[in-house]
Amino acid sequence: MNSNENQMPEAVNPGTEQNRGELSGARYAGFWMRFWAYLLDLLVVASVKWLVIHPIFRLSGLSLTDEKIYSPITIASALVFYGYFVLMTKFFGQTLGKMVFGLRVVPVDHPGPLKWSTVLFREWIVRYVCVKIAVIYIVVAFTPKKQGVHDLFADTAVIHERSHEPVYPYYEPA
Repeated sequence: MNSNENQMPEAVNPGTEQNRGELSGARYAGFWMRFWAYLLDLLVVASVKWLVIHPIFRLSGLSLTDEKIYSPITIASALVFYGYFVLMTKFFGQTLGKMVFGLRVVPVDHPGPLKWSTVLFREWIVRYVCVKIAVIYIVVAFTPKKQGVHDLFADTAVIHERSHEPVYPYYEPA
C-alpha cells in the first residue's frame, strides 16, 4: 500500500481558486445581459405594483399621487422593489430576469448558497445607492469579473448558469 493513499488532503484556504469550485471556469455575465435581465425585473416589479398595490390602495382610499418619501404608496412600492430582489436572490440565486437570461448570482469568497447578510447588503443597501446614482451600473463593463459596485461590495459575481455544461453532451452509441 502506498503511503500517499493514507494521507489526508491538504486543507484548502478559503478564498483560493481551488475553493471557488463554482467560479472556476465560469463565464461572467456582461453589462448588456445584466441590463436586459434588470429591465425584465423592472417590468415584473412594475406589474406587481400596478396589479396588486394600486388596487389595494384604491379600495382602501389611500392616495396614489403623494410623492413624499414617507408616503404609504412610496413605502409600499419600495417594499415590493427591494423585497423582490432580496427574496428572489436569496431563495433562487437569481431574479426572474436572470432566470430568463440564464444568469445566477454567486458568492466569490466561498462556495455554496448566498448568505442572508450578503443578499441584504447587495440587494438592499448597495442597490439603493446604485438606483439613486444609476450611472455607476456601467462599472460592470470595466471590471475583470464584470462585477457591479453592488457585487464588489458584497463579494458576489453574476455568471452564466449553463457555462459549465458541455455544448454537445457526451453521446454513447448503442
